[in-house]
Amino acid sequence: MSKVRSKEWVKCTVIVCILLFLKTEGLEEVGITIIESGVAKGAVCLDGSPPAYQLAKGFGDGVNNWLVHIQGGGWCNTVEDCVYRKTMDNGLGSSKLMPMLNFTGILSNEQEQNPNFYNWNRVIMRYCDGSSFTGDVEEVDPATNLYFRGARVFNVIIEELMSKGMNDAQNALLSGCSAGGLASILHCDKFKGFFPSSTRVKCIADAGYFAHVKDLSGEYRFEKYYNDVVTLHGSAKYLPSGCTSNMTPGLCFYPQFVVPYIKTPIFILNSAYDTWQVYYILSSNEADPQGNFTKCKMDLNECSTPQLQRFQDFRSDFLYSVSAIGNDSSNGMFINTCYTHCQSEFQPAWSGNDASKLDYKTISEGVGDWFYEKSEFRKIDDEHKLPHYC
Repeated sequence: MSKVRSKEWVKCTVIVCILLFLKTEGLEEVGITIIESGVAKGAVCLDGSPPAYQLAKGFGDGVNNWLVHIQGGGWCNTVEDCVYRKTMDNGLGSSKLMPMLNFTGILSNEQEQNPNFYNWNRVIMRYCDGSSFTGDVEEVDPATNLYFRGARVFNVIIEELMSKGMNDAQNALLSGCSAGGLASILHCDKFKGFFPSSTRVKCIADAGYFAHVKDLSGEYRFEKYYNDVVTLHGSAKYLPSGCTSNMTPGLCFYPQFVVPYIKTPIFILNSAYDTWQVYYILSSNEADPQGNFTKCKMDLNECSTPQLQRFQDFRSDFLYSVSAIGNDSSNGMFINTCYTHCQSEFQPAWSGNDASKLDYKTISEGVGDWFYEKSEFRKIDDEHKLPHYC
C-alpha cells in the first residue's frame, strides 16, 4: 500500500468511524483516563504514550453490568504508515493527541435510545496501536521510536477496569466498531477469561467482519495487507491458536477463519455492503487502477447494471464468509444491506425511528433479545438484494 493511499485510508477511516463519535454539545461528557502505570509494564501506544479509556459509571440496576466498547480506526502495516499514524491528531497512535469521543448509540445513557445498556458502566477502550490490540514486539527501533504493544495495552486497560469494579460484573459485553469490531472477535475468549463462570459474557462485532473475498481484479489482494500487519506487530502469538496451527497467521486476522475456534457467544452486526470493505477490499486502487468503479461506489445512483451485479456477487461472497459462525444458537447476527459502515455508534441506526429493521426489530432490539436470551436472533436481509442508503 502506497504512502499516499495509506494517508487517504486513515483519513477516511477517521471520517467514517470517529466523526459522528466526537464530542458534541448537549451529549454526555466523559473524560479520558490515562493509565500512567501502563508505561512501566510496556503497555504503550505507538509513540510510547500510556493507554487510555473513557468510563461512564453505571447507575440503578446497571451498576454491576459492564460494556467495554473498542474504538475503531484501521491499522498500519508498514513502519512508514505507523510513523504517520502516531502523529495524527485523532489520537489513533498516541494518547497525547486523543479528542474526547461521544457516548451515543450502544453507549448512550438515555433509556429510550438505549434501553438495554443505558445504565451500565460504559467504557470506550481508546485505540492507539494499529493492530486491533494484537501486537507485542519487545524491541523498539531507535530510528522511529515505534512501539508495537497493542496486546499489552488491551490487558492493562481490562485489568484497570477490573480494579474499578468490573471483577464483580453480573453481565459483561465486549463490543467494537470496524478495527475495534475485529478486536472484539479476536479477544472475545480472552475477555471472558477475566471473569468467573457465573458472569454472563458475550461479544459484539460491529462492521468488524472483514471478509476474505476476491476483489474486482479476481485476486485476494487485501490478504497481503493483513499479512503485513500481523508480521510488523508480532501479532501471531495473540491470535487464536486453533487457527494459527492450521493456516498462516495473516489469514487468522480474518473473522471467518477465527470464529470457528471462539467459544464465547458472538453477535455479528454488519452490512453485506459495508462501505469500507467495498472501498478497500473489493475496489481498492490496485484492484481498480482505472477507477472504473469509483463513481459507482461513491454514489449508488451512478452504478451500471453490470456494476450492481458485481455488488450482488460481493454480497454473496460476504454471506458465505459469515456462515463460518455455524449453527450455534448462542451466536447472533443482524446483517442488513444498508450502504454504510459502523451502526452501533450512530444513534439513528442503533434505535432511531428510521433505523434499519429485520423481522420488525431494530439493531438495539435484536441485540437485546440475543444478549438476554429472550429469543434467538440471527437475521439476514433477504428483502433487499441491492445496496441502498438507510
